[in-house]
Amino acid sequence: MPVKIRLKRVGARNTPAYRVVVADGRSPRDGKFIEEIGTYLPGQKDVNFKLNLERADYWVSKGAQPSDTVASFMRKARRAAAAAAPAK
Repeated sequence: MPVKIRLKRVGARNTPAYRVVVADGRSPRDGKFIEEIGTYLPGQKDVNFKLNLERADYWVSKGAQPSDTVASFMRKARRAAAAAAPAK
């Protein structure tokens, strides 16, 4: 069972909104999923995504493959977390 971390579209027509979900690779894009770990709102400016990085790292450690878009969100979230952490 190949597990993937990918986007699931939930927005209305002409108003896209996505959820970052962990799903079986065989399930359809907007179908059944295992866990929801974030959101992506492409219509917003600046920070347009939220991602639970701990859960994403957990699933990657278990063998889940993130899509290209989700992988870029993970990189951005790590950079933001490192910038927000106090320097010692």
